[in-house]
Amino acid sequence: MITRISIPIVGLLLLLATFGEANHALYKDPKQPVEARVRDLLKRMTLAEKIGQMVQVDRVNITAKIMKEYGIGSLLSGGGSVPRTNATAKEWVEMVNEFQKGSLSTRLGIPMIYGIDAVHGHNNVYKATIFPHNVGLGVTRDPELVKKIAAATALEVRATGIQYAFAPCIAVCRDPRWGRCYESYSEDHKIVQAMTVAVPGLQGDLPPNAPKGYPYVGDKTKVVACAKHYVGDGGTVKGIDENNTVTDWETLLKIHMAAYPDTIKKGVGTVMVSYSSWNGKKMHANYDLVTKYLKGTLGFKGFVISDWQGIDRITSPPRANYTYSVQAGVHAGIDMVMLPYNYTEFISILTDLVEKKIIPVSRIDDAVTRILRVKFVAGLFENPMGDLSLVQNIGSKEHRELAREAVRKSLVLLKNGKNPNKPVLPLPKKASRILVTGAHANDLGLQCGGWTISWQGQSGNNITAGTTILKGIKSTVDKTAKVVYQKNPDAKFVKSQKFDYAIVVVGEPPFAEYFGDNLNLTIPAPGPSMIRNVCGSVKCVVVTVAGRPLVVEPYLPSIDALVAAWLPGSEGQGVADVLFGDYGFTGKLARTWFKRVDQLPMNVGDAHYDPLFPFGFGLETKPVGRS
Repeated sequence: MITRISIPIVGLLLLLATFGEANHALYKDPKQPVEARVRDLLKRMTLAEKIGQMVQVDRVNITAKIMKEYGIGSLLSGGGSVPRTNATAKEWVEMVNEFQKGSLSTRLGIPMIYGIDAVHGHNNVYKATIFPHNVGLGVTRDPELVKKIAAATALEVRATGIQYAFAPCIAVCRDPRWGRCYESYSEDHKIVQAMTVAVPGLQGDLPPNAPKGYPYVGDKTKVVACAKHYVGDGGTVKGIDENNTVTDWETLLKIHMAAYPDTIKKGVGTVMVSYSSWNGKKMHANYDLVTKYLKGTLGFKGFVISDWQGIDRITSPPRANYTYSVQAGVHAGIDMVMLPYNYTEFISILTDLVEKKIIPVSRIDDAVTRILRVKFVAGLFENPMGDLSLVQNIGSKEHRELAREAVRKSLVLLKNGKNPNKPVLPLPKKASRILVTGAHANDLGLQCGGWTISWQGQSGNNITAGTTILKGIKSTVDKTAKVVYQKNPDAKFVKSQKFDYAIVVVGEPPFAEYFGDNLNLTIPAPGPSMIRNVCGSVKCVVVTVAGRPLVVEPYLPSIDALVAAWLPGSEGQGVADVLFGDYGFTGKLARTWFKRVDQLPMNVGDAHYDPLFPFGFGLETKPVGRS
């Protein structure tokens, strides 16, 4: 009888001991050092649990049940991957939390981290503040402004329950034919380096004596940042996206690598690998640059993430040998793989490669150590769930005023009057009739550009909340002035209406990545004919809304004033603020404005430098006072 009783008691005691160990595991104790927590958790994990942490999948085909079953380490929203059209911040939080519940219900309760392309504000989210793209922010020469924008972006990202932003892009665009050139602050690495203050803007300022290369996230209003795209993405031949950057080691270090040590010193949590190649070697398979240089020489302690289906493209054509791609990518040093769909195939192949000792367990442990480190640093184990306390920050008045300031400071005045002694700008607010032309004047989607609500961006005034350039003009001029908007007027109409002056807004359609590669860089129709029709008949100011310099030399003699507005984002009022003199023009070109595309690539310092407007150029005006 005593024996029969003692067996269940011993079993019960063992169960209680096991239960106690699980619930009082060292990795769950926030008072313990991060590295001790990482080591403790790693030793408890099975191979399947480790590989699950290395997987990042798009939210499209995932459920909380799948998160639990596979122990998926990360989710993302690709461009336009949203809970529903025009989803509210509350709906975003609820969606992210539902996935997180799946992760927390796994054996070890490891939280997932959710990533999104918040590259000029929280640009996937309806009614979020859309800031100017980086091409405009480089013009400001104002790192503190960029830091404030990054902090505002982090706040809006956290307001939707998301903890990870794929930003900043620290590419040095050396050829404006590249479709991603607007994601680059400048052709000059020094400006790009200065703008790496976006990292502490997103993550928070590093505390004194922080360990070198170690990731840092300040609090629940900050996000994990991502320096991208490592390395040389802005230097490809003819600016062709995902192509080959041909340069020697010294040039790669001096130009394209220059900003990476700055972001690492500032505690950047992650680095994203570029689709591009360096001297024919795919970056996603480049062990020397990813493992030896980034992790070794530069001492980066965060995790390295692939780009969207980046390992697929190690082979040409993509996925020609997927097993090789998995092996080459993971061996190169990629820690988290953005799949974003075929997670079961990836998990199966990587498991097999480890079991066959083709990829050592030590490489898996390195990857998972880095991923767990970032999750602990980001406070995900203590605060895994998004809450609704920050939702009021989405598109807040304060953030929109910041965006409007950024628009004002990013404008570059390239010409101001056919006679230097008779400047055209600032424009008089009191006028009897003002003509405004061009689709870009009255289209929020066009002025925001790519990576806005959807991946490629889209036209229209209902895509999100904001102010068009036309609306900004109408709210700025004197109430007695009549503003006439004609999308594409002919010369006869312009001549017959006796306008005091015209504002002609021309530019590119929205695009992202390789869809924007362009070997001619001409102003798209009907821009050229509009300039001819309007500027041939009335005093005109031409405003370009584009992600890069365009060919304007043929039209320059007929243009009275020329303004580069880049891709200003949701606050078009900032353009009107400067056109009418409430604020002065201060922006200086962060990119060389070429005469002809056959000059490209042409950057400041080149022997054959013969620009239309040189790097650093920008006329200035004084504010005339606000009425």
